[in-house]
Amino acid sequence: MSRLREEGKIRALGLCEAAPATLRRAHAVHPIAALQMEYSLLYRRPAEDVLPVCRELGIAFVAYSPLGRSMLAGGVERPEDIPADDRRRQHPRFQGANLEHNARLVRRLAEVAGAKGATPAQLALGWLLARGRDIVAIPGTKRIDRVEENAGAVNVRLDADDLQRIDEVAPPEAGAGTRYPEAQMKGVYI
Repeated sequence: MSRLREEGKIRALGLCEAAPATLRRAHAVHPIAALQMEYSLLYRRPAEDVLPVCRELGIAFVAYSPLGRSMLAGGVERPEDIPADDRRRQHPRFQGANLEHNARLVRRLAEVAGAKGATPAQLALGWLLARGRDIVAIPGTKRIDRVEENAGAVNVRLDADDLQRIDEVAPPEAGAGTRYPEAQMKGVYI
């Protein structure tokens, strides 16, 4: 990859789901511009473990699935809320007791959001924005109304008391169920 950079075929190098040691090794070979990793109020670790390394090395952090694959947008409470052909049905966080736990958590976050005049999605994105200017959230959506809702997160102002309340409702290990099925989990944070 560094040769591609030297040849001018790419502008920068980035990694996805790298653990701190992997990130350091890669950066020692060639500067890494960005690290992409899932980071949300449901799944804060391992992202919070690698963020200090990113900051130390001057690497941007790109938070994908900042809405927990729509869970934090508040529309998934039961398996029926997910289309039959949707891959999320295979993810442990959207199954059985994990789904029930996560839906309860989102309802509690919705109360915090309502007190701030925000939607749950805006609160989740506002929380990420409050984590640092070096974090870039990339929420995915298929609908323009969701794009507009997500953009409204820039107006969510969270002070220290708000962040503490959010931490009480959704501490680092709040989400139930792994982010991916077991086989896929073997390919993340390596």
